[in-house]
Amino acid sequence: MAEKIVYQRPNSWIEGVHTHYCPGCTHGIIHRMICETLDELDIRDITTGVAPVGCAALMYGYIDTDFIEAPHGRAPAVATGFKRIRPDRLIFTYQGDGDLASIGMAEIVHAANRSENITVIFVNNAIYGMTGGQMAPTTLIGQKTTTTQAGRDPQKAGYPIRVSEMLASLASPCYIERVSAAKPAHLNGLKKAIRKAFKNQMENRGFSFVEVLSTCPTNWGMRPTDACDWLVKNMIPYYPLGVFKDFE
Repeated sequence: MAEKIVYQRPNSWIEGVHTHYCPGCTHGIIHRMICETLDELDIRDITTGVAPVGCAALMYGYIDTDFIEAPHGRAPAVATGFKRIRPDRLIFTYQGDGDLASIGMAEIVHAANRSENITVIFVNNAIYGMTGGQMAPTTLIGQKTTTTQAGRDPQKAGYPIRVSEMLASLASPCYIERVSAAKPAHLNGLKKAIRKAFKNQMENRGFSFVEVLSTCPTNWGMRPTDACDWLVKNMIPYYPLGVFKDFE
């Protein structure tokens, strides 16, 4: 009987390397979905990624395509400049909530408003991961962090920012969707959204934005499985999954 391969390393994943991410972190799952998309669309050789300042700053050591390292929050500006001088290349940014929704808020809003023909993958784990678990713009009300030890208080820190809904209020973006990496049942939707965001760029349709709800077991102080359950119970009600804009 012939052997049937049901699971293997994507060709775009650098052979023999393992990530530095904490056990249970879903960055690795998101990376894999990007690699599978690059392979299936046969675009690895024409794709350039922009790595963030944050936990995924070293992702260029895992995904076998070209990368640029951007200053904190400036990935959309870097991607804009690169795409305008090399429109033949596909470019994507990969950014966390502390990177994109805080110091990089101006850059993402204006890139979306101009409908730059780029793909943005926004990883929302409701906390600053790399720097020690501080409150992020997406931290939920009552959620404890190292800088909100009694829980986020909206009277002092405002309310969590729903970035997808905010960008969807703009007239120009092509495609905005929020997905999740927390459960196996979510992964088909995650990959479908990433694939669509790259296809839109290939067809010169404009700005595509995929927000991925992700876990941070270490800074949340939870076991990985508990973190996934916490995301489903607490994050999805506030950050509902779905398509917020799609110019078909």
